[in-house]
Amino acid sequence: MQMLSRMTGFGRARATALAALTAATLATGPAAALTIDDLSLSGADPAVEAASEAAARHFYAFWDTGDTDHLDRAIAPGFTDRTLPPGRPQGPAGPAAASAAFRAAVPDLGVEVKLMVISGEYVTTHMVFHGHFTGTFRGVQGSGQEVRFNATDLVRVRDGRITDNWHIEDNLTLLQDMGLVKGE
Repeated sequence: MQMLSRMTGFGRARATALAALTAATLATGPAAALTIDDLSLSGADPAVEAASEAAARHFYAFWDTGDTDHLDRAIAPGFTDRTLPPGRPQGPAGPAAASAAFRAAVPDLGVEVKLMVISGEYVTTHMVFHGHFTGTFRGVQGSGQEVRFNATDLVRVRDGRITDNWHIEDNLTLLQDMGLVKGE
C-alpha cells in the first residue's frame, strides 16, 4: 500500500485505490501474504490496479504454496492459458494440474516474486522458482538436487480475476538442474 500511496499521491486517487482494494478483498478474500521484491504501478487507474494486484498476489501465492484456495480466488471460471503446454488442460484445471505434477517432483517448491509491474488490467511478473528434486518427474527419481529457474508471466485481470495468462519458463535450466539434460 505504501508504494500505491507514493505512486498516486494522497487524495481522491488514493481513496479510490483503497476502496477498490477493499472491494477486491471482499470479492477474493484477504490479500495473499506474498513478498514482492519490486512492485511498480502505472497509476493510470488505481482501482483497477488494486484489483489486479490482489488477483496476482493470490495467483503467485498459489504457485508458492500449492494452496488451491489461492488459485480459486485468483482466476476466473473462463480462464485461458494463451501459451498452453501440450498435455495440460485448458481453463482453471490447467494451473492446478501443473502445480500438482510439479510438486510431485519438487515437494518444497517455492516462488520468489522479483518484479511485478501493473498497468491497468495487465500484470507482468518475473519470478524465480526454487526447491529440491526429491520426487519423480517423467519417470526419473530425483536425488535431492536443487532446482532454480526463472519464469515470466503476463496476465490480464478483469472484475478482480485473472482471465488470461501468457507465460514463459526457463525449462532448459530446470531440466539441467534435474539432471535430465546435460549442461555445458
